[in-house]
Amino acid sequence: MRAVVQRVSSARVSVEGEVVGEIGRGLLVLLGVRAGDTAEQADRLARRLAALRVFEDGDGRMNLSVRDVGGEILCVSNFTLYGDTRRGNRPSFVEAADPDQAEPLYERVRAALGAQGGRFGARMSVELSNDGPVTLVVEA
Repeated sequence: MRAVVQRVSSARVSVEGEVVGEIGRGLLVLLGVRAGDTAEQADRLARRLAALRVFEDGDGRMNLSVRDVGGEILCVSNFTLYGDTRRGNRPSFVEAADPDQAEPLYERVRAALGAQGGRFGARMSVELSNDGPVTLVVEA
């Protein structure tokens, strides 16, 4: 599993013009599931994301988690995180899990985080205000 995590002051995801998830201060998580990923990896990733210390403490150091600051989480499925562009200009997605494997694992991570979410498999529009900017790639 691979997550691109952005610290945001706000974020929202829409499907066909309808907002399906929206948060204020917190984390936007774009989540990719790889073929062969397991429930144990999903649980480990969710724990890591919840504990990720990317918010400043009183001394201005990134020392607090999203939970510590009372932030929110928006988790959006994104199979293109497993796009391989090493050969040519058109990405290959052979490493991405099939939807029947990916959706339950995405939902497992989202539920463990208590996160709002996008709509799995839909064409989505994601808007965000990256705070920092702070952007990390987290793998499990």
